[in-house]
Amino acid sequence: MKVKITGLLLLCSVVMGMAQQKKWTLEECVLYAVENNLTVEQYELDLENAKIDESDAIGALLPNLNGSVSASANTGLALDPTTNNLVSATIFSASGNMTSSVTLFDGLRNYNRIEKAKLNGIANQYRLDDIKDDIKLNVANAYLQVLSNKESLKVFKAQLAVTEQDLKRTKELVESGVVARGDLLEIEATAAGQEQQIINAQNLILISKLNLAQLLSITDYENFDIADEEFDIPPSDILNNSAKIIFDTALTFRNDIKMALSGVELAQKDLEIAKGAKYPTIDAFINYNTRYSDQNNDPFTGEKIPFKDQLYINDGISYGAQMSIPIFNGWSVRNNIKRSQIGVDLAQIEYERTKLQLETDVNQAYVDVTSFYKAYEAAQKTLEARSLAYQYSKERFDVGLMNAFDFSQAQARVDNAEAEVIRTKYDYIFRLKILEFYFGIPISLE
Repeated sequence: MKVKITGLLLLCSVVMGMAQQKKWTLEECVLYAVENNLTVEQYELDLENAKIDESDAIGALLPNLNGSVSASANTGLALDPTTNNLVSATIFSASGNMTSSVTLFDGLRNYNRIEKAKLNGIANQYRLDDIKDDIKLNVANAYLQVLSNKESLKVFKAQLAVTEQDLKRTKELVESGVVARGDLLEIEATAAGQEQQIINAQNLILISKLNLAQLLSITDYENFDIADEEFDIPPSDILNNSAKIIFDTALTFRNDIKMALSGVELAQKDLEIAKGAKYPTIDAFINYNTRYSDQNNDPFTGEKIPFKDQLYINDGISYGAQMSIPIFNGWSVRNNIKRSQIGVDLAQIEYERTKLQLETDVNQAYVDVTSFYKAYEAAQKTLEARSLAYQYSKERFDVGLMNAFDFSQAQARVDNAEAEVIRTKYDYIFRLKILEFYFGIPISLE
């Protein structure tokens, strides 16, 4: 039995260890964020509310049906409800009725409310999809930031390894009297500075992973990590399309554009509903009622008429229709129409503003892709030049023709150039993904 328990505990520890070692890919992060984001959950509930509103609007077209039952007792002089005679006695009576009514015409307001409810449901779906798009971009940016910080850490560690070799070599030169001891101290200071860079890079990784975990609504920050991958700049022919073509394509599928256009359609439905109040409203109704009294006797036999028979004898049906004509209501109908027209104009302005903002964003993204790629190329060229200069400085330092300070400056310039290559690389990748996203290409680093 102990062996079984020990084996079970071992299995549980292995499973927990595997869970802790999970490495998240970008696609996994994006999917998880969309499924678990609190704002998404909130908008999903708003979408459910919109569906309920549509059900309410449809129900307003259907006839209603209501029933009521009452019972009472009176002592003394009272009116017998079945004979309408005044009697002096204790009377127990009961009545029941059932009524149904339906609106036949109301200026098509109920119909337009149904159409508005449907449009509202569509608009809420667009809003939900739009927030998902924003989450995908935010997650991609945070994910790339973690990758950038991790790659920087690798570079800093590699630089420290090189410096440690230089430090060992310098000690030998100092001991042999080739270089002064001050050069050794300078190299040691350089190594200490690089160790500080490593500590700072580790802190940046923790902070960037924390930011990404928060976007995913993950609270186990200590065990959260992304896949240990290095990404080269992905191939893309997005710049073969002009900014105008990308913008025109974005207009056809972007959810913020669809949401703004739905806002215009919703405002137009509000205007039609407001105009419907100018027309008469026609309602129809039918009512069935019956009653019972313990004072209701058969006129021939004098015996009390049974409860069931009274319900049949005393029942009746009424039906009819009524029309309500709006004549004057303190200009409320006219003012509501004016307000609704202003709402249409505001929604149209918002739609145009959203299109202009999208065009601005697409043009900015297009320029960013071009400029950030040029910055990346420039950083690469700078790194190549700094690396060659560093090799030349190292050769001079090894033979005592350069002091340690100048040599450390050459190495620092290489360090800065390598860090700039990493920064511009991931800046370019993110801007490229944004532009592709506007063109309808899903986010992926492959």
